[in-house]
Amino acid sequence: MRLLETFEDGAALSQAAGTEFVALATAAIDARGRFTVALSGGSTPRRLYELLATPPLRDAVDWGRVEFFWGDERAVPPEHPDSNYGAAAAALLDKIGAAPSLVHRMRGEDPDLDRAARDYQLTIARRFEIDPEGPPPALDLILLGMGPDGHTASLFPASPALKERRRWVVRNHAARLGADRITLTAPMLNQGRDLRLLVTGADKAETLKAVLEGPADPERLPVQLIAPTSGHLRWLLDRAAAADLKAGA
Repeated sequence: MRLLETFEDGAALSQAAGTEFVALATAAIDARGRFTVALSGGSTPRRLYELLATPPLRDAVDWGRVEFFWGDERAVPPEHPDSNYGAAAAALLDKIGAAPSLVHRMRGEDPDLDRAARDYQLTIARRFEIDPEGPPPALDLILLGMGPDGHTASLFPASPALKERRRWVVRNHAARLGADRITLTAPMLNQGRDLRLLVTGADKAETLKAVLEGPADPERLPVQLIAPTSGHLRWLLDRAAAADLKAGA
C-alpha cells in the first residue's frame, strides 16, 4: 500500500520525518532492543539529520541502541564534501556522539568498489547474524530520496544494478554522471520494515507525476522498483514537488 503526504515546505516535511523517526526508533528498541536505519544522502535528509541532532528530538532517542547503515555512497573518502557518510556525520552522528561500533559506512574510498560492495554485504550479514549468501535482512527504517531523473539510492536509469535480484549491495555505474557508486539493491531495500521517500523541490514535480501516475517503467524511473515485500512505504512530499499530481493523490 502506497501512502502519500504533502507538506507546505521542506521544513515542515523534515519536522514530520523527524517525529516519525523518533516513534519508529522507540517502537523498534522496545520490540527488538535496537533500531537499524539506512541513511540517505542529499539536502533534504540533511535537514532531517540536523533536526534529530537538536532537542527535543535528540533527547527522545536512545542513541546507544541505534545502528546506522547507508543506502549508497559515492566513490570518495569519508572526509570528502561529496561523501554521504561525511554529510551525515557532520549533521548528526558527531553531534549525538554515535559509537563507532554502531556506524557502518560504505568504503567509497576503496579503489575496488566491487570489493567494497561485497564487504558491506558481509558487514550487514554479521550485524544481523545471518548467511551473507541468503535473503537480505529487514532494516527497521530506510530513508530514501528521489532525483529529478527518477533515481533513488544509487539506482540510476538504465544502470546494471536495476536487474540485480540476489545481491544486497553492488557497485553501480551512473552513465549520466560518468561515475561508479556503491548502492543497496532493490531486493535489500524492499525488505525494509519501513521506508520513507522524501521528495522536495519543483524540479522533481514532472518526474514525480510520471513515477506515481504514469505507467511502470523502472528502467527509466528506478524509484518505481521500491515496493516493500511486507513493510510500509510512505512518500513525504513538499508542495512544490507534488504540484503536478492529481488532487487527492
